[in-house]
Amino acid sequence: MPDRFDLAPSLAPSFDMQFQRSADHDVIDGHQGLKQRRARQIVQWIIEQATALDDGLALLNGFCRALGDAGLPLWRMSVVTPAIDPSVRGFSVDWRSDRGASPVPAAFGVEDIGAFERSPLHALLAEGRTFARWRLRDGPDAAKAVPELLDLRAEGATDYVLHLIWFAPGTALKGVAVSFATDIPSGFSDDDLAILAEVLPALGLAISKLGLSRTLHETLAIYLGSATSTRVLNGHIRRGEGETVAAAILLADFRAFTALTDRDDPVSVVGWLDEHFDAIGEPVMRCGGEILKFTGDGFLAIFPVSDPRNQPCPTCGIALDAAEQALALNRALNDRRRSAGLPGLEVDLVLHFGQLVYGNVGTGRRLDFTVIGRAVNEASRIEELCDEADRSILVSDTFAERCGRRLEPVGTFALRGLERKQQIWAPLRSP
Repeated sequence: MPDRFDLAPSLAPSFDMQFQRSADHDVIDGHQGLKQRRARQIVQWIIEQATALDDGLALLNGFCRALGDAGLPLWRMSVVTPAIDPSVRGFSVDWRSDRGASPVPAAFGVEDIGAFERSPLHALLAEGRTFARWRLRDGPDAAKAVPELLDLRAEGATDYVLHLIWFAPGTALKGVAVSFATDIPSGFSDDDLAILAEVLPALGLAISKLGLSRTLHETLAIYLGSATSTRVLNGHIRRGEGETVAAAILLADFRAFTALTDRDDPVSVVGWLDEHFDAIGEPVMRCGGEILKFTGDGFLAIFPVSDPRNQPCPTCGIALDAAEQALALNRALNDRRRSAGLPGLEVDLVLHFGQLVYGNVGTGRRLDFTVIGRAVNEASRIEELCDEADRSILVSDTFAERCGRRLEPVGTFALRGLERKQQIWAPLRSP
């Protein structure tokens, strides 16, 4: 099976399309009563596992063991399903009788149309069917129309069946392709095929549930951050619902970004911006920070502090480490880009500390889970001083008192919109 399931438009069927009656239904009709008790047990087990757990590998390993216990001569099973994920376009799981199930994520990249066109899945879609069988023991002619099957035959496969299960429309999770192969000389019996056809609807439902569950968790974490998404999934979703937290605040902003968008192609600029977000965001997340929102050409992150009375504050020290690492990585990226004749983006980073309200704000049906408070506004005002102070990292007086690191004073400044002047600090300059 190929590690792809993003169907070509010409092959992806409409859900209004009436598929021809598949052979799997005919197999069930012709073998009612054969090993039905075992099939019902497998279906029951699938439902119990999928209801209680979100472990796809455990499900498929147990499913294949159950088929073996039912007498099926299973040598290989493969599952291919799409994903909603910015890093991978889908997943395949390959089970072998000698090593169990192993996942293979299919990353985005250059599309290998040729490999897809060699696959059994392509042949099945081209015919508008949901089931096909190739008796490979009959010789290479049985698989010559599907080149990938020749490879399986060379490995010892004698019989190969493929089922395509479509999910409800409305998302990119279109369905799942499930294949089975055996290496015994006689191939699958009619009883074997009847059991597979009987249990596959339950397996398809289980895989659909697992895919939706993974998509829910991963998509929320991608858009909200892992800690915030956990809160949402635990039911903290009502507007106005929140809590007061003490946190180190890290505010990042790229200099002269607007001017860059005026000079260069906007699509290219967005790609460059993503590279810089990778550079400065990676140390923030690695050090335990939560990026709450991107603000066009910057972001707001927090490092929650469990005991704000504890000084020096270890979390504040970690936040300063993350800022310094982010600055170093961004400078290294700028050096590479300028060596290639491309423009760079300098970043300003501000560290502050304060009490914040962490929760839901917005309209009745459109919410943002974020932080609100005076400290966020103060961090934004301090960032405006980076050009004037000629520093890439600025630290508030409140943060400086807590971080336990040697810093040097930059000056006392009146912050826009705030009455009291503040002492601003910065990391020591390198000699």
